[in-house]
Amino acid sequence: MKYDVIIVGGAAAGLTAAIYTTRRALKTLVITQDIGGQAATTPDIENYPGYEHIDGMELMGKFKDQAEKTGAEFIYEEVKEVVPEDDLFKVKTNTKEFESRAVILAFGLTHRHLGVPGEEEFGGKGVSYCATCDAPLFKQKDVAVVGGGNSALDAALLLSKMARKVYLIHRRDQFRGEQVLIDRVMAADNIEIVYNSKTKEIRGEMVVNKIIVTDVEKELEEREIEVNGVFVEIGFQVKGDLVKGLVELDEAKQIKVNKNNETSTPGIFAAGDVTAIDYKQIIISAGEGAKAALQAYKYLNGGKASGVDWGLKK
Repeated sequence: MKYDVIIVGGAAAGLTAAIYTTRRALKTLVITQDIGGQAATTPDIENYPGYEHIDGMELMGKFKDQAEKTGAEFIYEEVKEVVPEDDLFKVKTNTKEFESRAVILAFGLTHRHLGVPGEEEFGGKGVSYCATCDAPLFKQKDVAVVGGGNSALDAALLLSKMARKVYLIHRRDQFRGEQVLIDRVMAADNIEIVYNSKTKEIRGEMVVNKIIVTDVEKELEEREIEVNGVFVEIGFQVKGDLVKGLVELDEAKQIKVNKNNETSTPGIFAAGDVTAIDYKQIIISAGEGAKAALQAYKYLNGGKASGVDWGLKK
């Protein structure tokens, strides 16, 4: 099936792009494995304008509902390849193939892994990358959160409401997150902060039963912490292999874009965390998605812009 625009990714950037392309009457398909990306795993969003507080999954659901109401179609699969062919792009998934006149890449970031013994073995058996998804499984149990940024702080706070004890393991002697989150972590009675420590191994039998950490400077000093679960929150990385050779990437495999979200390949645009923008925030991804959509419309309209989008004619 042929579309005007195919958007790869269903989080803030991709969903916003879909709203703007469909409002320009462009036949739009969003291909994504899930809805909301990182934002959907964040239970407490307090910096999105218009909402003093909102659950990330709820906010992303609102984005999706609006995109569907304006006409976007959704397919829940993984994109395996994007191939330019004449004036079109072939977008291939595990089972299907689609064609479009333009493509917007907005597939965000993937979780970084610790790369230690036991992590892969106990994936889904105590090792988790989504506190929002799995926290209810650890009621009145002991857990560890590895990381020191906002995602780790958020995870520790969420888990502290359900788990008996939360060990927050951080490589440094201070956190990198927002001060309001740091203050809440410090005030939580059942969160123990393990500073200057890195994870050496995750152990267990059928499921996780302990995590081994070492002092960052004195690696021979080990500590065994008995836990039932380990939540890995050490950031994200770009899965750039999908577009390697298709568009220009930087050293971190982020997609290079200009101020109008154009990539090095005409007809392919990119937006959100997958690009080399400095700030990875929901509102910024949403704005970048809107820009990419409007530029895609301009490209498909022969280089002509469409004016100010005040609203749809009734």
